[in-house]
Amino acid sequence: MERQQGIPIDPPDSPHSHGGQVKGCPWGWNRLYFKALLPSPRAVFGFCSPWAETPTGIFLRTLQGSCGQGPKVIRVFQVVGSQTMNATQSQRTVQLPPPQADSGTSIEKSLLERRSVREYRDDEVSVQALSQLLWAGQGITDRRGCRTAPSAGALYPLEVAVAAVGVSGLAPGVYRYRPRTHELIKTVDGDRRAALWRAALEQSSILNARAVLVFCAVYDRTTRKYGERGIRYVHLEAGHAVQNVCLQAISLGLGTVVIGAFHDKEVSKVLALESEEAPLIILPVGKGRAD
Repeated sequence: MERQQGIPIDPPDSPHSHGGQVKGCPWGWNRLYFKALLPSPRAVFGFCSPWAETPTGIFLRTLQGSCGQGPKVIRVFQVVGSQTMNATQSQRTVQLPPPQADSGTSIEKSLLERRSVREYRDDEVSVQALSQLLWAGQGITDRRGCRTAPSAGALYPLEVAVAAVGVSGLAPGVYRYRPRTHELIKTVDGDRRAALWRAALEQSSILNARAVLVFCAVYDRTTRKYGERGIRYVHLEAGHAVQNVCLQAISLGLGTVVIGAFHDKEVSKVLALESEEAPLIILPVGKGRAD
């Protein structure tokens, strides 16, 4: 996949352009990603965040409003430059197993048994279990793009990073979850738990976890519609999503704990987060030790 810059094909007076900007999406606000779709290698479709990638690989922007409104194409761009990533997308993409919609654990039992678990065994966590946890937190639940956690205006400001080292079928590294295609994209190689442990005030649960989920926020996705009040909406959404993960962990026989004490800049550096992404919550995951 290529990360590319583009210029609008439409003339400056087009309703889609405004002073060198995509209407509603300033150039400096977020990176623009493109995928070549037309016969000409110099013409591509470009879209602004929030992102949704269709099965055919076309990136679309989700309309602001209810999740039932569906996707909307924003603009057509012409490529003026590109920078290819170090590895191809296919080499760093992991398709997760489909999530399950039923289990032998009732929601009442999960609520009853939910506890903060800080010590874990050395046993691997299955990739199926990780798939289920990620789906519980931010998974797509219908064709309209609605997710497992409610989002103000269906703007979905949350992103999830995973630092994995003891997950079956996954090489150690940092991955990003893509809800639309239910897959992981590897962004950093190697075991990053020690660095994350130091960034989070040396909390031991991070160091012995098999996987560490980090929920992040892109506040602008919500605040550009709701203003300062949108910050509260983002935090409410994060709480919904994280509780989903905590309850799902019980159903899977796993333990986790919610961590909010850490140095934001250091966590961002360890996980190679984008500049607009703010880490909110850390969730170490593993099989709990017997009492």
